[in-house]
Amino acid sequence: MIALAIQILWLLIGVLVLCGIVWFALKVLKTFLPIEPIIENTVWLIVLILVLIGVLTLLAGGSIGSIHAPLLR
Repeated sequence: MIALAIQILWLLIGVLVLCGIVWFALKVLKTFLPIEPIIENTVWLIVLILVLIGVLTLLAGGSIGSIHAPLLR
């Protein structure tokens, strides 16, 4: 159970980083190009779908990019 909690916390950190990068990229693009709201909403929808896939993967018992250290014997 603790492993799931740790993976959820790592997922939340990843989501925050991903949202920050997407927000920054959209802000930079808006300074150079006019971006329609439908395009911006589509980008955020894709991010939401990726997060949902990550959450469902965790709840199904999978792991998201975790690297397990070899057992020291």
